[in-house]
Amino acid sequence: MNKKQKNLLLRIIIAAVFFVPLYLISEDIVHVEVPQWAILILFLIPYLLVGYDILRKAFLGIKNGQVFDENFLMTVATVGAIVLGEYGEGVAVMLLYQVGELFQSYAVGKSRRNISELMDIRPDYANLELEDGTVEQVDPDEVEIGSVIVVKPGEKVPLDGVILEGNSALNTSALTGESKPREVGPDEDVLSGSINMSGVLRIRTTTEFDESTAAKILDLVENAASRKSKSENFISKFAKYYTPIVCYCALALAILPPVFIMLTKGTAGIGAVWGEWILRACTLLVISCPCAVVISIPLSFFAGLGGASNQGVLVKGSNYLETLSEVKIVAFDKTGTITKGNFAVTAVHHSPLDDAALLEYAALAECHSSHPISHSLKEAYGKHIDPNRVTDVQEISGHGIIAKVDGKEVAIGNEKLMAKIGAQWHPCHHVGTIIHVALDGAYCGHIVISDELKEHSKEAMAELKRAGVRKTVMLTGDAKSVAEKVAAEVGLTDYRAELLPADKVSCVEALLKECTGNDRLAFVGDGINDAPVLSRADIGIAMGALGSDAAIEAADVVLMDDDPLKISKAIKISRKCLGIVKQNIAFALAVKLVCLVLAAFGIANMWIAIIADVGVMILAVLNAIRCLFVKKL
Repeated sequence: MNKKQKNLLLRIIIAAVFFVPLYLISEDIVHVEVPQWAILILFLIPYLLVGYDILRKAFLGIKNGQVFDENFLMTVATVGAIVLGEYGEGVAVMLLYQVGELFQSYAVGKSRRNISELMDIRPDYANLELEDGTVEQVDPDEVEIGSVIVVKPGEKVPLDGVILEGNSALNTSALTGESKPREVGPDEDVLSGSINMSGVLRIRTTTEFDESTAAKILDLVENAASRKSKSENFISKFAKYYTPIVCYCALALAILPPVFIMLTKGTAGIGAVWGEWILRACTLLVISCPCAVVISIPLSFFAGLGGASNQGVLVKGSNYLETLSEVKIVAFDKTGTITKGNFAVTAVHHSPLDDAALLEYAALAECHSSHPISHSLKEAYGKHIDPNRVTDVQEISGHGIIAKVDGKEVAIGNEKLMAKIGAQWHPCHHVGTIIHVALDGAYCGHIVISDELKEHSKEAMAELKRAGVRKTVMLTGDAKSVAEKVAAEVGLTDYRAELLPADKVSCVEALLKECTGNDRLAFVGDGINDAPVLSRADIGIAMGALGSDAAIEAADVVLMDDDPLKISKAIKISRKCLGIVKQNIAFALAVKLVCLVLAAFGIANMWIAIIADVGVMILAVLNAIRCLFVKKL
């Protein structure tokens, strides 16, 4: 509990200690002779102690022209009850209302702390290595791209970068929700916001702080609360009109029946009649207080956002959380989303040379290229490459490369290149990217390069089906054979292959037409070419840890650890949150409606009013807190 909550709890306890014996005496349960004026003064002590802030807010609201709110309702109802001699009921209403406020404050604080854990990823400083080898502590904003920083054990990584020296374990739980430390070493990427747990790391920075992973996460979290859901907007409008209507109804209930009785039966005993109907009106005000709905709905969404962020799923607003609950079709990019995007040599076929010799020629011919396939060939060769052995490099667009290696002409590329130089190439029945190689015009076999599936891709599709998603579709620019194999392996409903970025948008447009009623379509991607599709879908989900800036900016939901299994987790969190919102609305309104009718007919007294208001509010708040507990979904 914070200081303010502890102060309120102390006031509640002291007021309750005063109130209980006074109530027993006033109701003659405990026989003590006390004058009526003394009873009133004694009841005012716990009333003012526990309710002075409510009275102050009501007064300021009236002064500023913002009359109709819950503070006004509580003030009028409790003061009215005390004036009518119902001291115990008046104090009890204020006391229990503050108990409800304490529950609400604690619940908001708990969900806020969940989100604040992410705020802790902001580093306070960076250890900048100077040219003379000394280290100076500076603000992370002052560190430029390409600088060398030193991160000691226990410190946060202040900026994104590549490790130059050192080995360590990084705690990335604040970024990804993953509790298992990540082992890192030289040449590996590190993300700002991670905590260095063991060794000293020297890191060359690749971003400025404003563009770092930590800064992007902080920006997403800070802006999430400003994007309201349809339910929240409805409740805001509802309360705006509901509260004044209730006040006027209470005023009518207090005045019209006594006036009607005066006109029909005369003024005999009219004082008691006025007291009875004014008390009914005060009871109606307490019952009708909209706190349970007005507080619990935003709290449910806020807790849902906090619970999701704690699992490494950043939702940019409660409106997107609401949309997620309606997703029935999910479309995926392939590379970097379903697959790792790490191309690796998986086979060498039809080669008269040994595999190592063929890979050496291929790696040397491709040594000047930065293409991922070239990188995979160099990785497979695994030895130092001397570029001086390579001359006369020709890159033929859409075909491949021809170069001289140690004086021999090496042609490496697709079937078109082999046909161009007249080499008799062999087709390959394996799925993947096929790289044909010819040496001095003679065919020397081909190399198969394949992308690996992500660990949880297959499990992710099964979980989506269990979550009620009826269709999963892959949209990729890869060849049909590759797309077909991946779709079959992971259990996708459908796929579209050999697409350009514009074709992906067209496919999403067609899939949107399949959505009926409140069904929604989500698109999951990570590349810069996915940004238009992420924007066009009902909800865009970006792979955040390795995804491009454009994809993260265009998306509505960001998965911090690039795990496709988190998509079903996000949908389940949103559905749990929406379910709790609907439960709270239905429960609160049903109880209030019944009690309002009972109050109007004089059946419900102030104690039932307290249950209808404070009791319902406490139950609704406790129900809303359940949105935080999403780990096992």
